[in-house]
Amino acid sequence: MGTWVMLGLQFMSALFIFALGLGVLFIVYLYIRDVTQTKQAIRRNYPVIGRFRYLFEKQGEFFRQYFFAMDREEMPFNRAERSWVYRAAKNVERMIAFGSTRNLEPPGSILFMNCAFPTLEEDAVPISDVTIGPYCKHPYTTHSLFNISGMSYGAISKPAVQALAMGASRAGCWMNTGEGGLSPYHLEGGCDLVFQIGTAKYGVRDEEGLLSNEKLREVAAHPQVKMFEIKMSQGAKPGKGGILPGGKVTAEIAAIRGIPQGEASVSPNGHPDIRSPEDLLSMIQRVRDVTGKPVGFKAVLGDVKWLERFFDLILDKGEAVAPDFITVDSADGGTGAAPQPLMDYVGLTLKESLPLLVDMLVERGLKKRIKIIASGKLIVPSKVAWALATGADFVTSARGFMFSLGCIQAMQCNKDTCPTGITTHNPRLQQGLDPADKANRVAHYHKYISYGVGLIAHSCGVKEPRLLRRHHVKIVSDHGLSVAMDKLHPMPEERSYVRAEDIIATSESDLSQAVGQSKLD
Repeated sequence: MGTWVMLGLQFMSALFIFALGLGVLFIVYLYIRDVTQTKQAIRRNYPVIGRFRYLFEKQGEFFRQYFFAMDREEMPFNRAERSWVYRAAKNVERMIAFGSTRNLEPPGSILFMNCAFPTLEEDAVPISDVTIGPYCKHPYTTHSLFNISGMSYGAISKPAVQALAMGASRAGCWMNTGEGGLSPYHLEGGCDLVFQIGTAKYGVRDEEGLLSNEKLREVAAHPQVKMFEIKMSQGAKPGKGGILPGGKVTAEIAAIRGIPQGEASVSPNGHPDIRSPEDLLSMIQRVRDVTGKPVGFKAVLGDVKWLERFFDLILDKGEAVAPDFITVDSADGGTGAAPQPLMDYVGLTLKESLPLLVDMLVERGLKKRIKIIASGKLIVPSKVAWALATGADFVTSARGFMFSLGCIQAMQCNKDTCPTGITTHNPRLQQGLDPADKANRVAHYHKYISYGVGLIAHSCGVKEPRLLRRHHVKIVSDHGLSVAMDKLHPMPEERSYVRAEDIIATSESDLSQAVGQSKLD
């Protein structure tokens, strides 16, 4: 009896050791497979254990039925929106079943008004071209509705910039450099670029930190650089300049920006040489004269009295001096680092500021001259379509394209510890982000945004997205019933403005005629 027990124990021990060995070999196999694959940054940076993220994500829909928040309750981007971006970027199934998880009743909810006779596929037309900067030596014409917003090299990593640039080239959209200057990684992707001039003038500053005409010409000499954007303020931190911690200021980034290595890069909270509407108009004209390319500015709207003065100046001088575009950013925009009081409490959201800006331009007859670019949490087709219907000509997004790269909203952008390699300069973490693979995801995401906006447009009965108008949208009001957006924000009639000197000349002419007629009488 004892012998059989001993044999049984030995067999069980051997079986356990064999199973343990198989387990170890299996873990080694998973480890090797994870560190050599380039599709998923989390698995590459955190081999084996990173797989649990996908298991938990898959099981999450079941656990959320009983324990956790639903898809639409996370912030700043809920799980439903992020999930759509992930699926679009991976070019996998984007259909859903059983019903929307979106609550359609809260005030402010957007509803598109479908047409009884939607646009048939054979009647749809391609997205129309738009020309920016008709008075420039080198105007820019593009059809892309959706483009990559400003993300500086430094705020995001080298492989992230490479992936975005290559992806933008494949998608046919533009990429904004952010205020950190023009890096070789922006150029190597082959995409159209918008060079952003921040308050510190990184990349185009002289030794005193002032704007350099010579360096402007050097940047403009690159055929890929299509436009210049003067950043007055940014969504998450209006009234505060760009912030890049010293640990992220590498030798290369320092050289591109023209600042000391290892020291925190903190931009002024405003342009020292732009202190009035007159100064802004002069700066726009200066950059346009030097570069020959379209020039506009980016701002978060708060107080708008300065804009009234700014537009009056344009009407006084003639529309040729106007900015070629205005990028209106939202108070709920994003950034890698910002003081919480600014991020939470300063500036208008896009829901209020976009129709306000559009109406100001329409009233003054400047809407066709000055193109509007909308930016701020517009990462899914419905929100892009809303912006177009409100009056925007283009939409840009930074965080949407970060999600397409694999961002998991870890909220560590300012700590140099981003687990997906997007906002870190740690080589070990960057290795998980393969630019060639992620570039395809960027292009897929752009493709399905455009496709989704087209679906909405055709459902509303128009032939292409740029024909969407405010009457195609209703907004749920406080009492639970929807109100047409053209009633909530009625589009003003264009008024004919004339310059002050024309009024004076006309008055003098009338007076002379009256005097002459009096003498005849």
